[in-house]
Amino acid sequence: MSSLNPSSRARLKVALAGQQNAGKSTLFNALTGARQHIANYPGVTVEKKSGTYADGDLKVEVVDLPGTYSLTSFSLEERVARDFLLREKPDVIVNVIDASTLERGLPLTFQLIEMGVQVVVVVNMIDVAERLGLKVDPEALAAQLGVPVIVCVGRRGVGIAELRAAVRQMASCAHVRSPKIVDYGTLEDSIADIERRLEESSVRPAGISSRWLALALLDGGSEAETLLIGPAAERQAIAEAARSARETFGLSAGTSASDHVIACRLRHALDTIQASVQDRRRGLPISERIDRVLLNRWLAPVFLLATIWAVYQLSIVQGYELTKVTWPLLASFRNWASSVLPAAGFLTDPFARAFGLWMVDSVNTLLNYVPIFLILFSLIAILEDSGYMARIAFILDRILKRFGLHGQSTLPMVLAGVFAGGCAVPGVMATKAIPDPRARLATILTVPFMNCLAKVPLYTLLISMFFPENKGLVLFYLSTITVVVALLVAKLLTVTVLRKMETAPFVMELPHYHLPTLTGVLRRAFDRTWLYIKKVGTIVVAVAAVIYVLLQFPGLSADRIAYFQGRAEASIAEFHNRMAGNPFAAAVPSQERLIDLINVYTAYRAEKLNAGGKGASDALDAAYASRHPEFVPFLLRRGTDPNARKASSALKTLADERKTLRREMKEERLTVSALGRIGQAMEPVTRFAGFDWRINVALLSSFAARESSVATLGVLFGSDDGEAKRLEDRMEAQGRTNYTPLTAVSVMLFFALYPPCLATMIMVRLQTASTRWMLFAIVFPTMLGLAVAGTVQLTGWALALDGLTTISVIYGSALALLVVVGLYRSPREVWRTVRATPATINTRETAT
Repeated sequence: MSSLNPSSRARLKVALAGQQNAGKSTLFNALTGARQHIANYPGVTVEKKSGTYADGDLKVEVVDLPGTYSLTSFSLEERVARDFLLREKPDVIVNVIDASTLERGLPLTFQLIEMGVQVVVVVNMIDVAERLGLKVDPEALAAQLGVPVIVCVGRRGVGIAELRAAVRQMASCAHVRSPKIVDYGTLEDSIADIERRLEESSVRPAGISSRWLALALLDGGSEAETLLIGPAAERQAIAEAARSARETFGLSAGTSASDHVIACRLRHALDTIQASVQDRRRGLPISERIDRVLLNRWLAPVFLLATIWAVYQLSIVQGYELTKVTWPLLASFRNWASSVLPAAGFLTDPFARAFGLWMVDSVNTLLNYVPIFLILFSLIAILEDSGYMARIAFILDRILKRFGLHGQSTLPMVLAGVFAGGCAVPGVMATKAIPDPRARLATILTVPFMNCLAKVPLYTLLISMFFPENKGLVLFYLSTITVVVALLVAKLLTVTVLRKMETAPFVMELPHYHLPTLTGVLRRAFDRTWLYIKKVGTIVVAVAAVIYVLLQFPGLSADRIAYFQGRAEASIAEFHNRMAGNPFAAAVPSQERLIDLINVYTAYRAEKLNAGGKGASDALDAAYASRHPEFVPFLLRRGTDPNARKASSALKTLADERKTLRREMKEERLTVSALGRIGQAMEPVTRFAGFDWRINVALLSSFAARESSVATLGVLFGSDDGEAKRLEDRMEAQGRTNYTPLTAVSVMLFFALYPPCLATMIMVRLQTASTRWMLFAIVFPTMLGLAVAGTVQLTGWALALDGLTTISVIYGSALALLVVVGLYRSPREVWRTVRATPATINTRETAT
């Protein structure tokens, strides 16, 4: 590395390297603030985060490298981090280590120092280590490593100034060091031989330590050989010498050179810790004592299932009760919107009114579930902050491996909604961290099966309608059967179309348990709920506008309009006949005044239904009597005046007939609309699954945004004028489509397996760089969902089962299949296990 004088150079490049969960991102944010840029490394899907900060006359560029435990290129992250360090040649590497897990972070530190680059070690989260009884001596650690050591508490900004000063100082160092940090024992002779060959040849790239490259050739194999440059003959000779040395060492030592290197680094890490850390812990740390119970082989699944059950019981089952409080508020808002929009016509409304109420109904249907999401997100935040969410990943890793997935597939699934509180978009994005292509692609294709946040409204709607006494059980079925299906599909994919792809080892870091803070939980819950509300206000509203157009076009024919107009005129004539000779008929001398009367009556009845108690009802009567004194005889039946009773009766009959006509016109208009015809055209295919054209339309709209399914049902089963009923009540009142609990089960299971929304499909295209896989992600789940929905209908019909029994049978069958597939091991897997040596297994587990 060339000499760098900060006083004469205006720019530095600094790389942040370290293991996952060590606080690199926190330090990155503390250093760069808002001056950040996020992109992908060229040719790969790993995220590249960079930013800048000013230090006097210097402009420092900071690059946050992917979290990694080594530079041996087992995973994509390791290759990206290693290639960046070798090719970009940063002026300083800031190695971030978790103070409470030094033994896992120091092996990477040794590799970075062995590269011969300028390294500053940051021992982060020193406060956590001290609470655990660990006291790190930075001076002693610096003496052991031969590089500066800074202690930090990144989240509080402690040590940031010292870190910047150390970066500036190290950037001015001119020499390339090749220290012998770790003694590799019996491998040292081979290292020295390869190192000598590298020095005598021209294959070593400039600025790379010969010792590090020799170790890489002995440890990393073919991946390290790609680093060599120069004449092919020299490169081949060096590679052959390294391969021969590895084979010779393996035969003599009884273990591979790679495993030996890992063991030596771990041993040296423990020696370094013993010399620089005072361990004042008494007995096992509390986190380990808790894990002995929660991660017990037999108890862990029980706690996990109990946690899922509790989350659903508290959020959706109990949270649903709160919607009985919020809905009257939303209904009042609809009544207010109805009052300020242009007045309704007798049969048809002005566009502004029809479109405005359409939007209000779409949004209200979804906002009614906000209490559920507040509780759900609070519970998820508690799981995250406490540290149990990472344990869930650890527990599920044992299962994922049996189905061809990777341990790091857990995080995408959690983000996508294992607890029905995620989103498939970040779930697919999180697959970037999965190191091997096969598990990554299998995860991308199965993550959308998780119960994302947007699926919850439809689940809640149908369960509250058809399974009010068994909400918790049905929600438990839905929350877990999606995981079951995802695992089965992943296994199917990995033994068929993905069977030739490679796999890679898995490394996981379990954080210490923490007591969640009330402010942290509430902030996370409100932030996530606000994101949901913003989504309702943007995507769902946009989808609702498109659906409105598609459901209005092309409209009723002239003949049908004339037919309904004739019936309307007949009902109006009947009203006037009944009002003949009635002195109150003078209040409606014209058609316009009659429509005004009906609209006032409709609004009055709506507000009357929402009036709480006799006092509120009397106040409402007084308000309408003051605003519309001429209509009082029609609205309020006072005294024994026969003319008032006749006027009120005639108006009620006319209003009821008008409501019937408007409802019939709406249903016919929806039926002949563009979207209605598409839904009907699909019925020959979906009928065996129990779906009618309305369900088809709702499912089609959900492809743009999952929430739109409920919003579309909300307008397909729209409120009549003067009504502000919940969607459940409207669907039951208009239930001429013969929906049954069996239909609800079919719809929910199809919806769980149905292709993800448009945004997720775009993300699948970006992550796979393949239109073919994106189309597969649409077609395959659709066929699978229809098959499952059809099986529900066939099972329920053939065995004469109700909805709850049918979903129980389907769930039990899927679970039994999962157990059979999970327990089955192919002869190749058995042979691979037999061939694995105990030393290899134990060393890898220790490294992990």
